Amino acid sequence: MTTKLTAFLLLFFAIGFSQNPLPLIPQPHSVHLKNGHFELNKETVIQADGKMFEAQYLKKAIRQQTGLDLKIMPVAANVPKISLSFDLSAVDASEKKESYELSISDKTIVVKAEYEQGFFYGIQTLLQMIPSEEKQKIKLSCLQINDSPIYSWRGMHLDCARHFFSVDFVKKYIDYLAMYKFNTFHWHLTDDQGWRIEIKQYPKLTEVGAWRNGSMIGHYSDQRYDDKPYGGFYTQDQIKEVVAYAAQRHITVVPEIEMPGHAVAALAAYPEYSCTGGPFEVAKQWGVLDDVFCPKEETFTFLQNVLTEVMALFPSQYIHIGGDECPKTRWKNCPHCQALMKEKGLKDEHELQSYFIQRIEKFVNVKGRKIIGWDEILEGGLAPNAAVMSWRGTEGGIAAAKQKHYVVMTPGSHCYFDYYQGDSKNEPLAIGGFIPVEKVYSFNPTPNELTAEESQYILGAQANVWTEYMEDAQKVEYMIFPRMMALSEVLWGTSNPDKYADFQNRMIQQFSVLDKKGINYSKAIFEVTSRILPAKNAILLELNSANDSKKIRYTTDGSMPNSSSNSYVNPIEINKSQTVKAAYFENDKQQSATIEEAFSLNKATGKKVTLVNQPHENYSNGGAFTLVNGISANRGKLGKDWLGFSGKDMNATIDLGKPEMINKISISVLESQGSWIYYPKGIEILVSNDGQNFQSLKQISLTEIKAVKGEVVVNLKTQNAQYVKVVASNLGKISEGNPGAGADAWLFVDEIGVE
Repeated sequence: MTTKLTAFLLLFFAIGFSQNPLPLIPQPHSVHLKNGHFELNKETVIQADGKMFEAQYLKKAIRQQTGLDLKIMPVAANVPKISLSFDLSAVDASEKKESYELSISDKTIVVKAEYEQGFFYGIQTLLQMIPSEEKQKIKLSCLQINDSPIYSWRGMHLDCARHFFSVDFVKKYIDYLAMYKFNTFHWHLTDDQGWRIEIKQYPKLTEVGAWRNGSMIGHYSDQRYDDKPYGGFYTQDQIKEVVAYAAQRHITVVPEIEMPGHAVAALAAYPEYSCTGGPFEVAKQWGVLDDVFCPKEETFTFLQNVLTEVMALFPSQYIHIGGDECPKTRWKNCPHCQALMKEKGLKDEHELQSYFIQRIEKFVNVKGRKIIGWDEILEGGLAPNAAVMSWRGTEGGIAAAKQKHYVVMTPGSHCYFDYYQGDSKNEPLAIGGFIPVEKVYSFNPTPNELTAEESQYILGAQANVWTEYMEDAQKVEYMIFPRMMALSEVLWGTSNPDKYADFQNRMIQQFSVLDKKGINYSKAIFEVTSRILPAKNAILLELNSANDSKKIRYTTDGSMPNSSSNSYVNPIEINKSQTVKAAYFENDKQQSATIEEAFSLNKATGKKVTLVNQPHENYSNGGAFTLVNGISANRGKLGKDWLGFSGKDMNATIDLGKPEMINKISISVLESQGSWIYYPKGIEILVSNDGQNFQSLKQISLTEIKAVKGEVVVNLKTQNAQYVKVVASNLGKISEGNPGAGADAWLFVDEIGVE
């Protein structure tokens, strides 16, 4: 989308929707507008201690936004002023350190807080009220704001192992967090594809481990590589610089040093800490690799020495030790590991992993710190004082909270910002999935399954930004904006999914700020979106636009839409195979990308579907109806048209409504082993006339599924039946020697056809 087009869309949206006089994100908890206004001009001064960082920060930001260069004075009388005032009575004593008051009268703006964090957040609120344009006089509405956050962990993550980002960009990233009142930066520094932090006692970690001889290009399923050397790392001085920069902005940097898995980059430098002795190369491919740290004494000494240097650089309470996706293949075949298990009375390799994590935790605890790890650290028994980061859904977080362990929620269903945020057909390449802004905004970090007491263990949440498909800073910006705005309001505690339109209005008003800052944000919300609905004797295609859905033009014959094409008024009835194309038009000119939906109808299309097992929340868009909506999924992009089942069978029964003659049944399944997606071990076709007693007609083996590359078509002797059942059997636990060994396999399924 061109800059001119973007400007037009923003202008149109501003005209078409009411301007919020306070387009604040996150929305404060209490806002009372008053009569009158304060005039910000060149005579205004900032009354504060000149050495106070927050005062200097405010002065610089106002100059950048408006051109006004305000003076900082310790005492200012009889002049318009912005006062940063320490006031112990400003906030309730029970409130958190991040509370603040912002009051604006016709004579003065006062930010009151008990701690610097409060001042900083009050300043961020004030800055969002000041237009980003050079003006000599700016009027600000009189008001009273009382505000504080609900959650203590408001985080954003950045993976610098798969792709490396400069110190300058990391600082920019921290600035983005500060703008929207995040307080935690989770810095992913080591993985199979690169070791990014200088450790002085082990120089080869960066001499060898920070560099790889190429990278994957395209999607993992393409299995293509370049041969360009790639790498980089942060010196300890640079780490200190970033940590200090974040601390000034009241952001805690939590480092992640992966163990016991995701360790190939470290093992390439020091193969003696593996089970096999190597040799190893820093990984070129994405995914999960079998070689992990071996739990022998010299390995623990190595990791303790590494963590000692890490803790000296990062003053954070928590140190993230990974703990996820650790294949047990090497441990199962390692004499040392098997002997250690016998010696310690460990019944399996999951308990060996727990032993590993608990050894590390004891060391970190002795240093006065705590560990946090991905939810796999629950397996085999949770370390006594560990906190859990729940990413495989919310189940791990619920289990940990019930055990009275602190939890940070980061489920793939809502918080993975490496997933697509718009229609994958129109989006740059991503790992898969579909998480639009509205879905992020609907997130509730505190599950309903928890009691009030258990809920106290939910620290908050964060978004994860894995960078396999983010090769530069511009792509990172595109993937986090504007979704991080939605998450900021969720974590501040003022989101209301029922009032998403109000949030969207405020969010779009913020886009001009992003434009001024040169931030490359996604405009997917301006695209025409589609939703397929069941209807009697047909299906319906619903089209929407954030601007005005009545200005959508569409065709049903596969031709490109133009200003004379059909105007969208009501959902389009689809009662035959056809291709619909649609776009948004303004003043007879197309103002959005063209979307395309190719429908292929059959006897199952639009019919009632019942599932025995529900799809995983990460891949459940459209639910069971996705299997009969007439749309075939894109096999190259793992977007919203696939249903994903983790460790479960797909057992679907389609009610055709009346007995039908059936000659052929088709089903589409997917394999992408690097993403732990495997073909089913078998598919069974059954039919029934009463929905209770089913006759098995055909069983398709894994060999047959592989032979047709997942596009299964079964020709049958003519059958008369009302109900069709299709059972695709999940592979189960992934076998040794395959990506994801020991974990539950994913089963991806799409359209079921009946003819």
